[in-house]
Amino acid sequence: MKTVAKNVYEAMFLVDSAVAASDWEGINSFIKSILEKAEAQIISIRKWDERKLTYDIDKKSRGTYILCYFTAPTLKISQIERDIRLSERIMRVLILRGEHLTKEDMEKETPLMIAQREGTVGQAEPERSSRPDNLAAEEAPRRNAADIEVKKIEDSPEPDASL
Repeated sequence: MKTVAKNVYEAMFLVDSAVAASDWEGINSFIKSILEKAEAQIISIRKWDERKLTYDIDKKSRGTYILCYFTAPTLKISQIERDIRLSERIMRVLILRGEHLTKEDMEKETPLMIAQREGTVGQAEPERSSRPDNLAAEEAPRRNAADIEVKKIEDSPEPDASL
């Protein structure tokens, strides 16, 4: 009898928000079927949040993130990633090893849960600046060629060639 070591993994699936809203159960069952096909045991699967994407993916500007924890044989991870790449229902996936995660880490509140608890679900997200100091682009000092003073060095002495 051959025993296969199973490791804990954390996966973040990205799906189109419109598809997630209209067919939530279908998306969940699709993800579960891919994982079960690869002999994975799901520990937890839940909606993480719905957000505006930094850049459009397949002409979609919003996405719903689904967070999943599961155990699976290491050799089956590439099969899971391949099946997801071939699917048209899931836009992206990121799978990471999760041995460092505790049960408490896996049960932490997601941003969606926090928003629901605080009653801020559905409110517009504030625009985030990509600048680390959170300065708006208009506030940042700009320089162009006209701003830079170029000094012509005409009267400077020639370097001493004897050195």
